[in-house]
Amino acid sequence: MLYSKYEWRIKPPQSATIDMLASELQLSPLAATLMSSRGIDSVEVGHKFLHGAFELTHDPYLMLGMREAVPRIRKAIEDQEHILIYGDYDADGVSSTSLMICLMRYLGASYDIYIPHRSNEGYGLHNHALDWAHQQGVSLVITVDTGISAVDQIDYANQLGMDVIVTDHHEAPEILPNAYALINPKIPACPYPFKGLAGVGVAYKLAQALVGQPPMEWLEIVAIGTIADLMPLIDENRVLVKHGIESMRNTRSPGIRSLLEVSGVHVEQVTSVNVAFSMAPRINASGRMDHAGRAVTLLTTQEREEAERLAWELDGLNKERQQVVENIVNEAMAMVQTRWGSEDIPPVIVLAGTGWNVGVVGIVASKILERYYRPVVILGIDPETGTCKGSARSIPDFDIYEALHSCRDVMDHFGGHPSAAGMSLHQDRLNEFEDRLHQYGHKVLQEEHLVAVCEADLEASLSQLSLSVIEQFERLGPFGMANAVPKLVVRNVAIKEAKKIGKEGKHLKLRLQQKREVVDAVAFGWGHLADVLPVGAIVDVLGELSINEWNGNRKVQLMIQDIRATQQQVFDYRGVTAPLNEIQRWRTELEPHLRCTASRTAVVYAKDSQAEIKSQLYDLCLWVYDRNAGILPDNTLAETNQQDLSVLFVMDVPETAEQLDALKATFQDVPNMFMLYKSPRHQQERLLVPSREQFKKLYVTLASITAVLLPEQEVIDRSISRHRYHHVCSRRCWTYLRSWHLSSASRVALRL
Repeated sequence: MLYSKYEWRIKPPQSATIDMLASELQLSPLAATLMSSRGIDSVEVGHKFLHGAFELTHDPYLMLGMREAVPRIRKAIEDQEHILIYGDYDADGVSSTSLMICLMRYLGASYDIYIPHRSNEGYGLHNHALDWAHQQGVSLVITVDTGISAVDQIDYANQLGMDVIVTDHHEAPEILPNAYALINPKIPACPYPFKGLAGVGVAYKLAQALVGQPPMEWLEIVAIGTIADLMPLIDENRVLVKHGIESMRNTRSPGIRSLLEVSGVHVEQVTSVNVAFSMAPRINASGRMDHAGRAVTLLTTQEREEAERLAWELDGLNKERQQVVENIVNEAMAMVQTRWGSEDIPPVIVLAGTGWNVGVVGIVASKILERYYRPVVILGIDPETGTCKGSARSIPDFDIYEALHSCRDVMDHFGGHPSAAGMSLHQDRLNEFEDRLHQYGHKVLQEEHLVAVCEADLEASLSQLSLSVIEQFERLGPFGMANAVPKLVVRNVAIKEAKKIGKEGKHLKLRLQQKREVVDAVAFGWGHLADVLPVGAIVDVLGELSINEWNGNRKVQLMIQDIRATQQQVFDYRGVTAPLNEIQRWRTELEPHLRCTASRTAVVYAKDSQAEIKSQLYDLCLWVYDRNAGILPDNTLAETNQQDLSVLFVMDVPETAEQLDALKATFQDVPNMFMLYKSPRHQQERLLVPSREQFKKLYVTLASITAVLLPEQEVIDRSISRHRYHHVCSRRCWTYLRSWHLSSASRVALRL
């Protein structure tokens, strides 16, 4: 049995709506089902959704503060006042700053930009930056993607004689700053109908108010920031991103074109997925590993050579970032195991490390969350000052912004969204900070909240998957947050082939068969599952459709997000070299899929193996063969955990029939059994699991007998009569299968 990584929730189909959408919009049943699952319940709404008309955007003057900001900016330009654009160092902040540079150039303004250094300065407005701006003769500061919480700093700017216009999209605090104008759709009094704009989206609305209809290529920058900041691709965001992606396919921007080329993306085929996973990480790497100004220059330069140089520099920074992230993730995982093991993890994980790069702690938090599925806070400690700067990532049922707000008195600064936030505090307050978050987590989170959920849009069979269906799915893009890449479930498919692919075999490639249909599937990072997906195993898969293009050929490919098998499985690893090392590897790699925690994993062995196994596998449920009792628990964990076992490792062959009977009786219902023993002595031969070659020959014979169900004994007799090798081999296979009372599905799943 393989456990799914997620709890699958499939949206129930609305048959009447699906039929209507399929007929009126000329869609396949699967595409119509997808639209229905996205809440589209009429032809009119469906038509607008498919075409993404620009008329669906909202009037920028509905934004609170816009009527004050626009004339102030126009006056500054007319009077040639010096303007400061104050941005942020993430991809949204970089995009927002870049868009404002385009706007300032378009309006002929006198301007400077300032983006704080992530590690040296941190998030938000800083007084020393305002001092610098004052010295440069700045009289108007326009913030982008920041400023809504900068109460003290904006008071300081006012004292210096500078007006401040805040454009932001972060959660608004109870006390708002005394700015010249506040433009943020999340301010409670703001009547703007859509609250999900990115920082760059708010900046774009300001540009709309100032110039009417901005140049279409500015939407390319809007698309980058909106996707990178994980904003919902619905309502106005979807329209802006859709047109931005379309413009990007014919981009005239040297920076965007160079960034796509360095990322290995064909410019004319760019999608929102490419922006999210290829462009955004490289832009973010600039602010994470160095200074974000390099990324701003890339997005705004008009020089091809400069763009190419900067794109390659960002690519190098991203590779460096990946290595730093891997190192910190490994340290953080080790901390979790040292502090809590695998079964006593608190509802909110808080980890801090000296010297951890604060530019990547958000990525680390996401990876720890993915592994343990609970809110995570990761902090880097400055060894000289004791300052802790960190990032938090959360799950849907836990508002991390509210959690931080509940312990705001122990932090110097914090801000963010319900799903992601940043904070800083002194190391002396770290233990109290962690305790307060643990208490808040215990109060808010229930056990069901800590089960990862994956929502699928529909169920399908392999025969329904086609290139035309995928092309219709793509019309519902661009995909991202709140308009996710379509996910579907295919049940009861057989493994035709399973193999590791890629560098070091990290990835998994499957060939799936259902009746006569065969489809290739890939699961990134799951190469280890090839060990437990035998040919013939029946599985359910959850994944996304893609088109695999190679040498001009195009075919359907399923990108697997999750997989499960419900039948009992027996894995034949007899004679494997270093079986104890293999067990430790499987425990690490397969724990999410086999749920082989210490209390659910049993090991059975003979007395002459006892010392070695107990010294290395002491934390598992250990059982030893006994000449009188058959089998006995060999440690306390085995005595107290005889039920609900998930994995059994058989290290030695039973020496007597009584031991074999005790083995079967004790572990009959264990869903995953690994046979790891070495070559047996002659007297044990009759107790052995048949060899895989014997099973292969038996199954070939069975396939040639009949497709009609027959009494088991008749099938045995026919297989024996048709086999060319000694009938004892065939009888051994059947005797073994019957002795464990395995279902027919389990018999097929035995590793051959």
